[in-house]
Amino acid sequence: LHCSMLIFFCYHPEICFKIHTSQNFSSVMQLLIRKYEPSDKDAACRLFRTGILEHIHPCFHNAMTTPLYIFITVALSAAGILLGSVLGALVLPGIWVGLIYYSCHGLYSSFVLAKLQTDMRDISRSYLSRPGDCFWVAEAQIDGTSQIVGIVAVGELFRMIISPLCRRMGLGARLTQTVIDFCKEHGFSEVVLETSTTQAAAVALYKKLGFHIVLTHTETKRVSARSPVDQITRP
Repeated sequence: LHCSMLIFFCYHPEICFKIHTSQNFSSVMQLLIRKYEPSDKDAACRLFRTGILEHIHPCFHNAMTTPLYIFITVALSAAGILLGSVLGALVLPGIWVGLIYYSCHGLYSSFVLAKLQTDMRDISRSYLSRPGDCFWVAEAQIDGTSQIVGIVAVGELFRMIISPLCRRMGLGARLTQTVIDFCKEHGFSEVVLETSTTQAAAVALYKKLGFHIVLTHTETKRVSARSPVDQITRP
């Protein structure tokens, strides 16, 4: 192989480390990255669903702040005024805005539903039954209880979600660096990944780690048509 088309994965059976946090539950959180077990399914699926659906609002915001959509909103409001109806000036753009939000919500909701009925329905079979595929979870002790705060998988499809509890603490960087180290050890010439421009924090992280954008396109089933997908590679 000369190129890895996979986004994130961990190759160590177990990785245990501590991260500092300003959250109320603890000043230091211990995290364990380990292989997925069948008992993790419900927590992994919940985290996957939450992580994907949280992109609805950024997608909606991106759509409504484009010049074209702003023009349409203002034009509909002006049309209501020209018709002599203050109510129409509010209702017409309101319907338009609601339609855009409904479209964004439907796009991500249908994606989640489709994946929960396919590869996420049987994670072991989808990601642990073939050599080179893997599914990992990041487990943390929070208030004395073990919780799944991150998931990441590699295979023909991929999944990476980090709980809001553990964001901006270095977990994403550790997972990404693990990928880079793995690819170097296996002689890959580059790492290629895709992400949506609505995920500004993720894009910033990749650039910080040395990735650069080589292609931007809008044709993807994984994100809104309003959100281009950036392919970022690191030699």
